[in-house]
Amino acid sequence: MFTRAIYRIVILRDFEVAGNDVSGELIAAVNAAYQNSEQIRIRGGGTKFFYGNPVIGTTLDVSKHTGVTSYEPSELVITARAGTRLSEIEKVLAEERQILAFEPPWFGEVATLGGTIACGFSGPRRPFSGSARDFVLGINCINGKGEYLSFGGQVIKNVAGYDVSRLMVGGLGALGVICEASLKVLPQPEVETTRVLELDKRTAHVEMVRLMGLPLPISGLSHCTGLLRIRLSGTENGVRAATSELGGETDQDGAEYWQQLKEHQLNFFNRNQSLWRVSVSATAPSLELGGECLLDWGGALRWIYNDSSPESMFDAARRVGGHATMFRPDSDWPAGRFAPVEEPAMGIHTRLKSAFDPKRILNPGILYANC
Repeated sequence: MFTRAIYRIVILRDFEVAGNDVSGELIAAVNAAYQNSEQIRIRGGGTKFFYGNPVIGTTLDVSKHTGVTSYEPSELVITARAGTRLSEIEKVLAEERQILAFEPPWFGEVATLGGTIACGFSGPRRPFSGSARDFVLGINCINGKGEYLSFGGQVIKNVAGYDVSRLMVGGLGALGVICEASLKVLPQPEVETTRVLELDKRTAHVEMVRLMGLPLPISGLSHCTGLLRIRLSGTENGVRAATSELGGETDQDGAEYWQQLKEHQLNFFNRNQSLWRVSVSATAPSLELGGECLLDWGGALRWIYNDSSPESMFDAARRVGGHATMFRPDSDWPAGRFAPVEEPAMGIHTRLKSAFDPKRILNPGILYANC
């Protein structure tokens, strides 16, 4: 059973977190929308509202559904409601020297757990530690009929419903309103340092691919404005040995660089152009479309400013085995921000939407026209 519309204090070891359970109100709102066939636009902190196709509907505010409901540091699992701010969660984890290892970007102080999971964003640590989807153990959500559903659990070895909970990661709320999530967490690394080498983009890309194949404690690999940065995380002895092997110089501002990269606060991101997110294999060649490009994830994630047509970007990414997404448009942008999905994949999307949201009231069209 869950309590509704009450405030409470959750005591977790030697600290406490204020919580606010409004799941009853959220269930009632979705149920009413289902009965009236009224479209809903789901909103958390609003820091990632720019992402996805435009949605028209009555706003359902999840940001008041807050609080860490369970945290067992020895089990490496934390559970929190969807409206809980990432800043609050990371503060709680820091008390026990633990982290969200997929390094989610906030894009604002009011970023929430639910919005982060719905967008599926992961930071620079992703290829070395895992993606947001890899760390989701369980999710409670409200489907398009106003039914409260639970998938997965709160233990790492639990596999029942595991894949269903992962469907919510990156689903942008199209399958359900995320109410609560359980995540696996990891210990903070003992030490971190960043090495920097001055290399052009082509040479840096080759070096990135080489480094990805070596048994080094790398936790970040990025190239921007002529500099290749390599973040090392782990034990003091392991990082020291890797530092000697890599060469280059220590970047005294390395921690700040990775933070600004994660939050899109580097000068590279301060442009009045549409920003494309291209996900490919790290070994994939350049798209050869021109424009400015930043490499992250060892070359597997490419942030590109380019004025080519959406079709050209989608095709270019597809030719090298990846996909492109219009991440942040510079002005009003019509639907079609995601690369087209062909059958049978689109059929799977459509059937999932029908199963979870038969009247298509939850964030309609945020991913694709019928999803």
